[in-house]
Amino acid sequence: MICCNRFWGILTLLASIGGVGSVSADNWPQWRGPNNDGVSTAKNTPTTWNDSTNIIWKVKLPGMGGATPIIWEDRIFVLSEDGKDIVLLCISTEGKELWRRLVSKGGGGGRARGDEGNPASPTPSTDGKHVWVFSGLGDFKCFTLDGQEVWHFNAQKRYGKFRIQFGMHSTPVLFRDRLYLQLIHSGGAWVIALDKATGKEIWKVKRESDGRDECEHSYASAMMWTNGKDAYLVVHGNDYATAHSLEDGSEIWRVGDLNPKTKYNPTLRFVASPLVTPELIVVPSAKSGPVVGLKPTAKGKVGIGSEYELWRMTKGTPDVPSPLSYDGLVYLCRENGTLICLDAKTGKEYYAQRTHDARYRASPVYADGKIYIVARDGTTTVVKAGKTFEKLATNRLKDEISASPAFAGGRLYLRGFNYLYAIGGSGGAE
Repeated sequence: MICCNRFWGILTLLASIGGVGSVSADNWPQWRGPNNDGVSTAKNTPTTWNDSTNIIWKVKLPGMGGATPIIWEDRIFVLSEDGKDIVLLCISTEGKELWRRLVSKGGGGGRARGDEGNPASPTPSTDGKHVWVFSGLGDFKCFTLDGQEVWHFNAQKRYGKFRIQFGMHSTPVLFRDRLYLQLIHSGGAWVIALDKATGKEIWKVKRESDGRDECEHSYASAMMWTNGKDAYLVVHGNDYATAHSLEDGSEIWRVGDLNPKTKYNPTLRFVASPLVTPELIVVPSAKSGPVVGLKPTAKGKVGIGSEYELWRMTKGTPDVPSPLSYDGLVYLCRENGTLICLDAKTGKEYYAQRTHDARYRASPVYADGKIYIVARDGTTTVVKAGKTFEKLATNRLKDEISASPAFAGGRLYLRGFNYLYAIGGSGGAE
């Protein structure tokens, strides 16, 4: 591990959320939550449950999907396959389906790698007035909260056919009055800004790279960095993480040495997305490769030993789950269930502990002093947040889960392949 100590600016919570508008702590409007970082301010969140305990309700879903449910006040939005189609469901927080709308005709029933993702993998987003949804087949649609279609287009028709081995899974980013999308595959590499009101293109830039083969296939999602005043887009894939101006898409910085040319791995496709916080950006890679702790003030090319690197792990990245950070600590959940805890300033490792022996696809989240990590076999391990590893509970549902957890109104929502679960009950951290 290469580490460096630098002045660590402390920003207030107000600054951290100022750029995303007024979002209630009771809402979970996008994949990584209110502040796009996997952190919930909910209290008394559940610690223990099973199929018969602390389940407020469960709703049968029409098919599998990896998209996280999003919640705004009394409405939940879930992308799902439905027979041979991909649909958006609106479910009330009482567990009743309110409406169902077609997103993509066809695409249901297919699986990447036999039992993995399908076109119902990108997570919707909402601003409380509209909901936007993108499917892996390229259909991009905007609905009102009552299910009226506002606009739609197909990204493959507009930007070229997707050439990607396991399907397109990138989730668009909603920020202020725009939507941002990365499309990185063998047929092209684009970073795109859209008008959220109309779906019309504002700008498009080609995302340059010298990567090749499977590395051209990015399954990661773009992330929005903001400190409440400034903001830029972080794009991840094809051997690099890059930052782009919101004004015109021009490149601000580029993190390299994630797939060194001296020992190039042509199968190092990125799946885990970067973590963005006001004071730290965590850049993962793939297949136990490096992880970089980056200063958001970075400029130009950033590599090993750069002044803009706070720290660099030479190996140990999560292959699929995205990083999490809270209260000066970074949490990495490996695809085998090993949870790694690091110091956010220096990258010092506090622990690396196996939690539950299974595959992990969902990204960890924080709530109420606890870290929630969810395995494909329906097992959620709850770990006490902090420098010392302490397992609080292991909870099993008879379902498969690849979607990341969501919190709203003091409840935990889990999207399984078969059911959507609303979980409550006792559970404040000791």
